[in-house]
Amino acid sequence: MNIFSFSGRLAAAPNLQRHGDTTVCRFRLLRNEYAGKDKQSNANMERTVGINFTAFGRKAESISEHCREGDQLIVAARVEDNSFEKDGVTHYSYNFIIDEFEFGAPGALKRQQLEQQRRTEPNGSY
Repeated sequence: MNIFSFSGRLAAAPNLQRHGDTTVCRFRLLRNEYAGKDKQSNANMERTVGINFTAFGRKAESISEHCREGDQLIVAARVEDNSFEKDGVTHYSYNFIIDEFEFGAPGALKRQQLEQQRRTEPNGSY
């Protein structure tokens, strides 16, 4: 089994769906990676990499409940081949299935929500 780690920020709010007894959460993580040097200025260049992930069950519910756009997630995922053949042409596709995850730094939206909560609670309350 191939397992890899990836950390990034949520591109949008996670999408939670229920199909019978199965709970599924789909989301996309983005991160910037080194993309070489600019030939004129010699400055480092970056490119944004995005990967789609799928979580099931309690993991799906937890990610959907606690994560917002911009929040950081650190995931360990396995690659699932989803390739198929149609009209004699092979279409290659992969699913990245979450095995484990950790919450990372909150994004701007969650920081605003936390700040608003802090302002509305009486002093000294946590």
